[in-house]
Amino acid sequence: MLTVSLDLPFAQKRWCGAANIDRVITLSDYQERSFGQAYGVLVKELKLLCRSIFIIDDKNLIRYIQFVPEITHEPDYAAVIGAVKNLV
Repeated sequence: MLTVSLDLPFAQKRWCGAANIDRVITLSDYQERSFGQAYGVLVKELKLLCRSIFIIDDKNLIRYIQFVPEITHEPDYAAVIGAVKNLV
């Protein structure tokens, strides 16, 4: 699992430590914002990435996308888990 945010790497590491997360690779899009632009998730006005989930298969094809309409809301995790189960 990869997670991409505009947080700096030290902040990502601190958050993972506080949340006891050790099996996620964190990536920072802070400097270039190239991920946000390429995937259409950059919210320029807020200088944030919108909450979204992309499931990519072993052939690097996007098999599922979920855009969370409100940045303060959580994704629909049940739908994500269902999408993953459909791929395995």
